[in-house]
Amino acid sequence: MRNSKQIVSFYESAARGKVSAGSGTLLLSGVFAGAFIAFGAFGSQIVNTSVADPGLGRMIGSLVFPVGLTMVLCVGCELFTGNSLLFLPFLQKKITAKEMLRNWGLVYLGNFIGSLLIACLVVFSGLPSMFSGALKETMIAAAVSKSSLSFSAALLRGILCNILVCLAVWVSFGAEEQAGKIMGLYLPTMLFVLCGFEHSIANMYFIPAGMMAGGAVSVSGFLLNNLLPVTLGNMIGGSFMTALGLYVLYGKNSG
Repeated sequence: MRNSKQIVSFYESAARGKVSAGSGTLLLSGVFAGAFIAFGAFGSQIVNTSVADPGLGRMIGSLVFPVGLTMVLCVGCELFTGNSLLFLPFLQKKITAKEMLRNWGLVYLGNFIGSLLIACLVVFSGLPSMFSGALKETMIAAAVSKSSLSFSAALLRGILCNILVCLAVWVSFGAEEQAGKIMGLYLPTMLFVLCGFEHSIANMYFIPAGMMAGGAVSVSGFLLNNLLPVTLGNMIGGSFMTALGLYVLYGKNSG
């Protein structure tokens, strides 16, 4: 089990690999990560639809969603929200701003492609007709609700979300065995879903899937009302709060 100071050194090595990977590798890795998050998101919608009690459905759905992040970390794919932690080795001057931004840009694009691909496959395979069409209504309701948030609400929920996501990634790096990694990431991820926080990559599935299922959400409503503020919030929560805080506590005088 690594402590936080040891995780700093471990993550520094991981960060070098993340920023030095080829563009095609980063993009494809991002596609897989986006798809994995979408799988977890879709699974949580099935639970929310199949459980009659809304509170119980939300609770069980929050236990299903982390399967997506589990696959991301165990397979070793690149996820934009988790990669907000690259701000820590940037502060340590271990990587450059250009390297960090290149990683974020390619991974974000790959995540978008992967999430959108799963949304298309889910909708056009007819799966929303499950539970006599109730799943379709769940998908539409999620898209409409998320795209109806005010800019400030989406931003703040994005900040709260990525504090927990980055802590989930951080805790998982403390484990040396795969079982420990899964246990470490699971609870913070479950908590952000249970609390209703906003995750930009998950929303790349939730909102397009609801739109394709028939939800009255415009492209601008998706991109400007939700994805933009949530992405900014994720960056603030992951980089300027979590990574900066960990840098001050454990990384400032490291190596």
